Amino acid sequence: MYTLGLSAYYHDSAACLLRDGEIVAAAQEERFSRKKHDARFPVHALNYCLAEAGIPLARVDQVAFYDKPFLKFERLLETYHAFAPKGFTSFRMAMPLWLREKLFQKDLLAKELKAIEPGVNWAERLLFSEHHLSHAASAFFPSPFDEALVLTMDGVGEWTTTSAAVGRGNKLEIFKEIHFPHSLGLLYSAFTYYLGFKVNSGEYKVMGLAPYGEPKYAQTLLDHLIDLKPDGSYRLDQSYFDYCTGLTMTNAKFDALFGAPPRKPEDPLTQREMDLAASLQAVTEEAVLRMTRALHAETGIDNLCLAGGVALNCVANGKVLRDGAFKRMWVQPAAGDAGGALGAALAAHHLYREQPRAPGTGRDRMRGSYLGPAFEQADIEARLTKAGAKFSVLSDAELIDRTAALLASEHVVGWFQGRMEFGPRALGGRSILGDPRSPQMQSVLNLKIKYRESFRPFAPSVLREHVADWFELDQDSPYMLIVADVAKRRRVETKADQGLFGIEKLKVPRSAIPAVTHVDYSARIQTVHADTNPRYHALISSFHEKTGCPVLINTSFNVRGEPIVCTPEDAFRCLMGTEMDALVIGNCVLMKADQDPALRLDYKNAFELD
Repeated sequence: MYTLGLSAYYHDSAACLLRDGEIVAAAQEERFSRKKHDARFPVHALNYCLAEAGIPLARVDQVAFYDKPFLKFERLLETYHAFAPKGFTSFRMAMPLWLREKLFQKDLLAKELKAIEPGVNWAERLLFSEHHLSHAASAFFPSPFDEALVLTMDGVGEWTTTSAAVGRGNKLEIFKEIHFPHSLGLLYSAFTYYLGFKVNSGEYKVMGLAPYGEPKYAQTLLDHLIDLKPDGSYRLDQSYFDYCTGLTMTNAKFDALFGAPPRKPEDPLTQREMDLAASLQAVTEEAVLRMTRALHAETGIDNLCLAGGVALNCVANGKVLRDGAFKRMWVQPAAGDAGGALGAALAAHHLYREQPRAPGTGRDRMRGSYLGPAFEQADIEARLTKAGAKFSVLSDAELIDRTAALLASEHVVGWFQGRMEFGPRALGGRSILGDPRSPQMQSVLNLKIKYRESFRPFAPSVLREHVADWFELDQDSPYMLIVADVAKRRRVETKADQGLFGIEKLKVPRSAIPAVTHVDYSARIQTVHADTNPRYHALISSFHEKTGCPVLINTSFNVRGEPIVCTPEDAFRCLMGTEMDALVIGNCVLMKADQDPALRLDYKNAFELD
C-alpha cells in the first residue's frame, strides 16, 4: 500500500511517500524549484518520490494533505468578525485568495494530481488531516518510542497553536490544545518581525542572537505581552499585536512598550536588539519548561516527542532535556510545515487505515533523515563534465584521506554525498565543512562563503562515540536539534571579552574548537553515526586521526537566501559563486583553483536575502 503525503500553499511545501507505512522518500519543493520556502504545489518533490519508489502516481492508494482548509477558513471569518470593523483592509486582501484557492483546495489538489495522472478520480483518494495532528503524527510514529507524550507548538494550524497528545502503538490522541490567537510561535514571529528579520525564516536568527544579550526585558514580556500560567498554558494580550487583522505582526502600542519602531532589515544590530532576543528566548524556554514539567506530572509518561516550528528551537530543546522531567526526548528533524507531509501520510496509514506500527527497536524510523535524491557516480561525472567542471576521481579511501587533509589545512569544503536531507538542517549529505579548531573559520564561513550576518554561529558534527568527551551531552543528537555546552575540559576560560560589545565577543576564542563555540560556550550538536552515514563518519574519523579532534564544522550547502543544493549542478554553481576552496561530490574532487575563471558567478547578490 502506497500513501502520499503533501504539504503546500502556505510555506515549505513538501511531499512524502510511504510503502506499507515505511518512508520511501521525502523532500521539500524548494530544493528542486530553487525558490526558498516555496509554497506551491510540490510537483517536483512528488515526482521525485514516485521515481524513488519506481511507481506511477496511479499506484498511490491514498493522498493525505496536512491540514483542513475549511477549518482555516472558519478561523479567518471568525477572527475578522470578532475584530470588525478593524482589519477590513487585510480581510479584503485575503478573501479573494481564500475564495479562489483555499476554500476549494480539494478541487485544486485533485486538479494538480490529475495533471500528472489523469486516469484516476483523485477526489476519492484524498484525505485531510488536521494541522497539529499531522505534526504530532510526524513526531510520534517515526520516533523510537512505543509510548510517548507528544507536544506540538507552532504559529497556528487551523485553530490550534499548541497541542499535547499521547501516542501508544498505532494510536495517537490529542487531549489538550491552546487556540489562536494565543500562540508561542506567533509571539516569537512577532519579535522576529520587530527585530528586522523575515517572519517564517528569520526566527533561528533571533535564537542565534540571544546569547549576545541579557534578558532585561523578560519581565516586561511577562507583565504585558504573555500571561504565563504555572502549567505552561498562556494567553497573549492582543492589544500589542496586529497579526489577527493587520498587515504586520506588531503595532504602535508594541513599539511604545519597547521604546522604538521595528528595526529595518540590514540596519546595524545594537545591544538593545540582542537584549530583546535574549528576553524572548528566556520567556520561550520558561513556557516550554513549564509545559513539559506539567505534562509529565499529569501523564507519568517518560518519553517526549516534539514537532512544530517551535520544536526547531534547539536551545529550548536542550533545556528540556537537561531539566530531566522526561527521561528520553525525540524531535522530528522536519519539525516545520514540510514535516506535515510526512505526518499526514503516517496519520492516514495508522489512524485512518488502522494499520499496525512495528514495535520500537531503540532507533528512530527516519533513517538519519537522508530521504532525498542521490546520484550515481557515472551520472555525477557526466553532469560535472557538461557543466564545464574540472575534477579528479579518487577511490573511497583516497577520497576520505584527501578531504580530511584539506579540512585539516583549513580549506573550506563543499560535501555532497548520498541522499539529500529532509528538513531544514544539513546533516552531512549536503554540507559545507570546515576545521572547528580555527579561530578565523566562523568569520570566513559567514562573510566569504555563506554571505550572511557575522553573529550567526555554526554547528559541530561530532562522532557519536566521542560526544561526551567534547560536550556536556552523552546521548544521540543526530538531527542537530539539541544545544549543549562545550565540555569544561575543552574550554578556554577568559576575561578578554570583558568590555567588548555584542559581535566583538566572537573574536575571543572560548574553547579548543572556537569556530563552533558560541559566546555562551554552547553548541548546536549533531552526533554522527556509522550506521546512518558511514562515509561522513569515516571522514570525521580520518580528520580525528590527523588532528586529534573528532569534530567538524557543518553548515548547510547554500548561501543566504538559497535553498540547500539538490543536484551536482547546484553544488558546482555554489562553488563557483563563493570563496569555497574545494568540492567533493561522490568520488569526484574539484579544487576551486583548477576551475575555468570564466565560470565564476556573482553569488553574493544572486538570491533574495532571508
